[in-house]
Amino acid sequence: MKSECKYSFLEAKAKLEALCAYQERCSSELQKKLYNWGIDFEDQGRLLSHLISNNFLNEERFAEAFVSGKVNIKRWGKIKIIQHLKAKRISDYSIKKSIATIEDEVYFRNLNQLAEKKVLSLSKERESYAKKTKVYRFLASKGYETEFIREAVDLLMKP
Repeated sequence: MKSECKYSFLEAKAKLEALCAYQERCSSELQKKLYNWGIDFEDQGRLLSHLISNNFLNEERFAEAFVSGKVNIKRWGKIKIIQHLKAKRISDYSIKKSIATIEDEVYFRNLNQLAEKKVLSLSKERESYAKKTKVYRFLASKGYETEFIREAVDLLMKP
């Protein structure tokens, strides 16, 4: 449901520039915002092309910032990051390029820290199979690959 136009073209332009200057954004977020503001389709295109041409909006830069934040702060795995970037309609090229910036050392350190923390939180769990399953499920929900999860859990829970 499109609402009536909240802002003029110039007001919308100024607001979008301020939004993009404050934090990296992707075009799908801005399109949603423009739609909610009631800006017509033709003006949306003009506004977005203005933001791109003046380097306020850059898909690759957004993808790299997104990946960096999710790996270093949220400690997400590659699978979850890729899913979220695809949901934001980021191109495969930008996704691959930004995923390649993840350092293996940081990635595996995050995985092992999360696994250790989860194992410690399950200290009251007596059955080792149930404990292993819960750790697997937790790490999978964080977006880590199955083979890496298996290695980390096997190292942690040696008999």
